[in-house]
Amino acid sequence: MSAAGSSAHQEIAYDRRRLRQWLAGEARADGVTRRRMLTLLAATATATALSVRNPARADTSIVKPLPPESFIQRGTNAETRWEALRGTGHNTPNALFFVRNHTATPVLDAAGWRLRLWGDGLRGTPSEDKPVEFGYDDLRALPAVTRTAFVECAGNGRSYYTTQQGETVNGTAWTLGAVGVARWRGVRLADLLHRAGLSPYAVDVQPQGLDAEYVSGGESLGRVRRPLPLAKALDDVLLAYEMNGEPLPYDHGHPVRVLVPSWVGISSIKWVGGIEVSAQPLYSPWNTTFYRLFGPAYPQEGSVPLTRQTIKSAFELASGATLLAGESHVLHGRSWSGAGAVSRVDVSTDGGTNWRRASLHDRPRSATWTRWSVPWTPCAPGPTHLLARATDTAGRTQPDKAISNTQGYLFDAVVRHPVNVL
Repeated sequence: MSAAGSSAHQEIAYDRRRLRQWLAGEARADGVTRRRMLTLLAATATATALSVRNPARADTSIVKPLPPESFIQRGTNAETRWEALRGTGHNTPNALFFVRNHTATPVLDAAGWRLRLWGDGLRGTPSEDKPVEFGYDDLRALPAVTRTAFVECAGNGRSYYTTQQGETVNGTAWTLGAVGVARWRGVRLADLLHRAGLSPYAVDVQPQGLDAEYVSGGESLGRVRRPLPLAKALDDVLLAYEMNGEPLPYDHGHPVRVLVPSWVGISSIKWVGGIEVSAQPLYSPWNTTFYRLFGPAYPQEGSVPLTRQTIKSAFELASGATLLAGESHVLHGRSWSGAGAVSRVDVSTDGGTNWRRASLHDRPRSATWTRWSVPWTPCAPGPTHLLARATDTAGRTQPDKAISNTQGYLFDAVVRHPVNVL
């Protein structure tokens, strides 16, 4: 069992122990109410049922089903298979959305959830022990905003540093499936910060998750957290409680998550439970040790912390798919960029010798992807590579080779997609 799976079972065991104490009248008066115990009972039953329902799962850190035709399991994570997205529309269905977990998905109760804000970037300098608090119903009572945006792991495409460029990098060997687009609904973080009493001296805002502490190299790094500059926090960031018209699923941040459009996925903290607002720059392992670029092309101390995502394209087709020669096919795919809308996509069906412009099927918009297609009638049998190259409204075009970095972030090169023609 993985560390994440062990953590999940430990949480279940803890909840059962608390239930036994409550039933015996031994539970302490520390906020563990009868309502909370009933919630724990339901969560424990759900987690147990999930374990029974998925006996063959090697890892139980993810709540939702992960059918092999739709996902590739990668430790505590699940990568979406691109062929599963064919015909699903612009937004990624919740059931098909990739999962990036540092530990195990916590099963949290919206009724008992509280968002705590503190720090010297707020008027009155509330402390972590005596924060400003908002409940789930408090958030839902505020004016709501809806945004369609992608969330993408900074390491999406990491495996191609090795398979295409022959470079050794660290981290989960994602192909291109650590990305998804959804329609998110929630409250502007700016509105909540102002209600909490934002100070004119605030500099950084650091959301923190409620998942278990992350252990790396035998050391606990605490709960996942990463600072945002105030300018971004006040711009387009949401505290989202709905995903594609439904309450957030457990694996995607229930009951509330942060959504930072166009930025690397680590910025969009799931299961948010606390926000520190500071009058000084803030630091965490997720903007110092991780999510910076290290390597020969960068300073010894690394690049500045990663913010905007890069540009990519993917075919809605299985790697190594078989197509028939002499028959007409339509190749479908999607392209996206963190710097602007995708305005053009070119496709090659002969390994990059010749290129054709693809037809775009969405009005190009920032923070989301553009679907496209191109017809193809292969003439001769044999293996070949399909290539898709996107250009965005900021003038960026996917290069032939990505600049290497030791942790394999921000792969943006054109991916060589293998197919066989019979």
